Amino acid sequence: MSRRVSVLIPLALFTAYDYAIPDGLSLAPGDFVAVPLGRRTVMGVVWGAGDDSVPPEKLRAVEARLEIPAMPEVSRRFIDWVANYCMAPIGSVLRMAMSVPEALEPEKPIKAWQIGNPDSGKMTAARQRVLDVLRDGPPLTSGDLARAASSSPGVVAEMARLGMLQAVALPARRPFGRPDADRAGPALSKAQQDAVDALRPQTPGVTLLHGVTGSGKTEVYFEAIAACLRAGRQALVLLPEIALSAQWLSRFEDRFGTAPAQWHSELTQVERRVTWRAVLDGEAKVVVGARSALFLPYDNLGLIVVDEEHESAFKQEDGVIYQARDMAVVRGHLAKIPVVLASATPSLESTVNAEQGRYRFLELPDRHGDAELPEVTLIDLRRDKPERQQWLSPSLIRAVNETLADHGQAILFLNRRGYAPLTLCRDCGHRMQCPNCTTWLVEHRYSQRLQCHHCGYQIQMPKACPACQHEGTFAACGPGVERLAEEAATLFPNARRLILTSDTVGGPKKATELIRMVTEREVDLIIGTQIIAKGHHFPHLTLVGVVDADLGLSGGDLRAAERTYQLLHQVAGRAGRAERAGKVLVQTYDPGRPVMQALKDHDQAAFLKIEEEDRRIAGMPPFGRLAALIVSGSNDAAVETQVRAMAAHAPRVEGVSVLGPAPAPLAMLRGRHRRRFLIKCRRDVAPQGFIRQWLRGLKWPGDLRLQIDIDPYSFL
Repeated sequence: MSRRVSVLIPLALFTAYDYAIPDGLSLAPGDFVAVPLGRRTVMGVVWGAGDDSVPPEKLRAVEARLEIPAMPEVSRRFIDWVANYCMAPIGSVLRMAMSVPEALEPEKPIKAWQIGNPDSGKMTAARQRVLDVLRDGPPLTSGDLARAASSSPGVVAEMARLGMLQAVALPARRPFGRPDADRAGPALSKAQQDAVDALRPQTPGVTLLHGVTGSGKTEVYFEAIAACLRAGRQALVLLPEIALSAQWLSRFEDRFGTAPAQWHSELTQVERRVTWRAVLDGEAKVVVGARSALFLPYDNLGLIVVDEEHESAFKQEDGVIYQARDMAVVRGHLAKIPVVLASATPSLESTVNAEQGRYRFLELPDRHGDAELPEVTLIDLRRDKPERQQWLSPSLIRAVNETLADHGQAILFLNRRGYAPLTLCRDCGHRMQCPNCTTWLVEHRYSQRLQCHHCGYQIQMPKACPACQHEGTFAACGPGVERLAEEAATLFPNARRLILTSDTVGGPKKATELIRMVTEREVDLIIGTQIIAKGHHFPHLTLVGVVDADLGLSGGDLRAAERTYQLLHQVAGRAGRAERAGKVLVQTYDPGRPVMQALKDHDQAAFLKIEEEDRRIAGMPPFGRLAALIVSGSNDAAVETQVRAMAAHAPRVEGVSVLGPAPAPLAMLRGRHRRRFLIKCRRDVAPQGFIRQWLRGLKWPGDLRLQIDIDPYSFL
């Protein structure tokens, strides 16, 4: 009997390594183990039997098996599948599933700090911040406390030494509540009940749950979660913007009597460790999270729900590049469990899958209760022109004033952060550009900074033009939400205003407070970007004004029209969700476009039919397949030489076309020059095999990198 195993390590490796099994140690696939790698010890997972390619005398031995439950077999198959499909190092995919190394270590009480004797040391601003954080919240570890107080661990340590802080031991586990599947939920409409009855059998397969905004899709899939819990299994809900899920979490707690486990980037390391172990142990019965929650090691997963399944936020663009909605479908298939995709504006891919019978289709055609869909009016900006250096048309200004006078709430929607997207010098024409990316710096006037929204580069707003050295010559070109807020302050001075963007929402706690202010009518006028379209229920909101509906339609993006429709339909759906009727005013320079007419007529089917036919004729997804190869490097000439060599050696395969090489739309990103190939395949041809054949034997000199994106979404 072979005394070796194959161990997969969570590093950017394309294969597992063989290790010897020491005498007296028994190992099985899925066991977490400690193994030597170079001069260090790393954690890995037993992936299978060794392949005997390395002589036994050259094998290093497994050091220990970790005393935690094994990684489930379906999780390992899922990791294999994702790595193969996305053409990513399998070790990198494993790293997403082992994202909390501390969770593998023996559990021990956690040392945390609470307020001791504040008078035992001299008070400083940094120490006061530490005390303020503890006064309003639970005990925290040194690292979490320092981060929350914008201080340093040294400040915390010194306060502890002086007795200003007192040590406490937290339990290694914070038990998650047990959701009560039989707790009474809200009364359901007939359409909702029919959908619930269709989902309740918990049969494997994918269901597309389509319902107009405000139709109660959440209550329907809550009942599917309840059925999953009654069967003794775990449920996963993926949300596109977990930081903005306050209302969702509140509704979940109302329905099930306790909060779900959460998984997102705002969690502390302690919370991440506890949650990861609770998922593996089966203690976390319902998990709600961002796309990375899909890779948690579920002990007994029985249902996956992808809410707002059309959202581009489900596409991971860095590291392992994957589409979480599509991978959720794969995860469900491997485990033979149901998957529910919910949206008011389903993606064309999901719609076609439903039309072709791959997905079951359920529809909620009406808003819940007596609420009606809002009336949508298109404002032709060629005729109803704003004043010079203003962005709101007379019709929209009049509608906002009428809404405020009627004690209603209004939204002004503009999907552009900051004050202005471009700053230039009026004297010499110099444009403020990011030194690391092919993009303009966005002015953020409130912070007096210019910022790149791609790489994060930022500088203080200069007093003089760096090209001509003239002062006071900068001009802001175009509006962002900050500039729109400035205009709104002039036009509606008595309105209580709130800017709602990713810049003003600092995390779940801040988001909860901002949404509460809107819901409890502490705000009259909300000025925001796309995050206001993320499923919020604002009962007093009666007017939505779309400032620039044409914004997302330029740039040649395959999904530009689809995304524009989805975004505008979703933001329009915030209006009139309760007793009072809603109105939507859409400012556009081309009201005749099919996407604008579909919005006006609430005719999603007509829009999708046109979009579907255009894609079918062009052989584009979902009727064809795409993959993108992006070559990048610090030296532009080296990148160009590499892609020309690649182009010369591209295989000729029937059903496959290679477009490029060409500069990527962002020809430089984070200081790296970029060229892109776009591979277009017939639906029955998988691009992965073609790419593997093409790349075989290619050399990558210097710092050149290759990024492979199967099923690209952003085209940047």
